[in-house]
Amino acid sequence: MVFPSSHAPAARLVRRTLTGAAAAAVVLAATACTPPGSIQGADVPAWKATALPSAPGTVLEDAGKILNRDPIVRTASGVPAGTYTLTMTCDGGGKAFFAVSLAGRPLTEAGAACNGSRETARITVPAAGEVKLSTSSVDAPIIYAYHLAASE
Repeated sequence: MVFPSSHAPAARLVRRTLTGAAAAAVVLAATACTPPGSIQGADVPAWKATALPSAPGTVLEDAGKILNRDPIVRTASGVPAGTYTLTMTCDGGGKAFFAVSLAGRPLTEAGAACNGSRETARITVPAAGEVKLSTSSVDAPIIYAYHLAASE
């Protein structure tokens, strides 16, 4: 006579094998992102040329590498009041954050998933002045690019 409990060890073995295979698939998928070594050696100007070409009416733009968690800050003085579009992209996995301020007052914060897609945010600059844009990521290393251009 076969008891139902005699199948339990086999079922557990199959379940453990499937769980292990699923975990391995997750690890492989996670490591399929751009490896850190390729970010550190990336040719940023060549990447930016295809990832985020220049736009007319640009008042502030930057592209570079974030190799640690320190923010990278760029400024543009004499930016006229108006409506602008911040277009940003990044690669390397994780997310990049972009904080825009005018004369020390926050205007907006935006983020981009670092998978090569482009994100946009509309920004109203209420008065002419110095615009500061801070780029950061807790998922370093990444490469990023953005431009702030007058909206049409």
